[in-house]
Amino acid sequence: MIGANGAGKSTFLKILAGDIQPDKGEVSIGNGQRIAVLRQNQFEFDEVEVLNTVLMGHKKLYDVMQEKALLYAKPDFSDEDGIRSSELETMFADMNGWEAEAQAGEMLESLGVKVEDHQKKMKELEAGLKVRVLLAQALAGNPDILLLDEPTNNLDLQTVSWLESFLLDFKNTVIVVSHDRHFLDKIATHMADIDYNKIQLYTGNYSFWYQSSQLALKQRQDRNKKAEDKIKELKSFIERFSANAAKSKQATARKKMLSKINLDEIKPSTRRYPHIVFKQEREAGKDMLEVADLSYKSENDFLFKNINFNIAKGEKVAFIAGDTTASSSLLKILAEELPPSSGQIKWGVTTSRSYFPKEHERFFSEDVDLITWMRQFAKNDDEREEEYLRGFLGKMLFSGQEVFKKTSVLSGGEKVRCLLAKMMMMQGNVLILDEPTNHLDLESITALNNALLDFPGTILLISQDRQTVESIADRIIELTPKGMVDRKMTYEEYLSHAGVQEERARLFSKNV
Repeated sequence: MIGANGAGKSTFLKILAGDIQPDKGEVSIGNGQRIAVLRQNQFEFDEVEVLNTVLMGHKKLYDVMQEKALLYAKPDFSDEDGIRSSELETMFADMNGWEAEAQAGEMLESLGVKVEDHQKKMKELEAGLKVRVLLAQALAGNPDILLLDEPTNNLDLQTVSWLESFLLDFKNTVIVVSHDRHFLDKIATHMADIDYNKIQLYTGNYSFWYQSSQLALKQRQDRNKKAEDKIKELKSFIERFSANAAKSKQATARKKMLSKINLDEIKPSTRRYPHIVFKQEREAGKDMLEVADLSYKSENDFLFKNINFNIAKGEKVAFIAGDTTASSSLLKILAEELPPSSGQIKWGVTTSRSYFPKEHERFFSEDVDLITWMRQFAKNDDEREEEYLRGFLGKMLFSGQEVFKKTSVLSGGEKVRCLLAKMMMMQGNVLILDEPTNHLDLESITALNNALLDFPGTILLISQDRQTVESIADRIIELTPKGMVDRKMTYEEYLSHAGVQEERARLFSKNV
């Protein structure tokens, strides 16, 4: 399910789950079918053990297990109890109960929740691990209909890859809301688009929907184009997209679906896309960045130790780590926001850096309007003029009186757009970006991705949006407490390269 912020995607999922009632109409599912939901409330199960939290996802089975346990614990076990326990044992076996705990444990391990955490209470886990447990809960017991609201939030790229593979093999129905374009492209056979105050179902994945919507918009704007030319153009587009679908696991089914598309159904989206353009005030020289024997210790442990690398002009580098605190700390050091524990960094004299921090609330500590907020980052008097500042805010969809909106009322996505407007105005030749897609809607993520593709300078990037990493990065640096892996290749090549995986296995085996 896709739609602009506030269109009602999460509300629609809550209606399907039965959490809220619709004003009109009804939801019905097949007889005996079961809906499972990925819950967003991380505190609901705080007093429950991790393994039991997962088992609770299959409510009927869990209720049988609880009733069995109470019966067998009775000191005065009666004949009636014996009859009831026999019924419960039959139900338990029919629901594959004997394997339920083992399967729950395997799923938790696949999601990165270690065995030693399975008996802990949920409140003892950090937020990222809680999300993984709730995801395992939703997947427990092979539900007929699976509802997932932002399932990739707080998951690292490796865990998202596992989830993609799981859902590709999942035989039942999945309805998902996500801002992760790669995830949607990988798993979706249809897009349900909330637009024009309606929900329209389209065949194909997100990329197909986006490109066809943009083509429809272009054709609408070109009023003089003949009808037969438009149909020919659309058919050609669908054929090209069908050919590309052959690389997917769902190739045959998707190709058949695309061949049945009614061309009249494709409409231009009403949603607005930011206009993001990163320009360099001046081009950098040859010497960019040298990192020598760099280490960083957080509390008692080293997040990384004695790492060395150089960055060349124009490189697009993605930093990844099992512990995202490590990669974020490295970018803070490179942005000169955090001192290293040891070692040094040396930037070229012609470099100018624009930094997007993952944690950016400090930029909005003063309650001022957006014009005043932008003015504090202006370099000279000309840039302090309201018209100049309005230009950057307007590109980020703050137009008219919206530029006088106070920072205290901004949403998470609006704050990110303000920071991107600031970066555009600063015109650095090095962009340092730590999770820039967090809080953004799909439209803004797409616009940011396109802007980074067009940027001629150097990019240092951390992102859990796999499409961004895959399309932008030409070099991957992975941090571990025992060393680093550094390869000049795309992320897709990195994941499939045998030599890389051997080196990763060697480094991580030292950590066990």
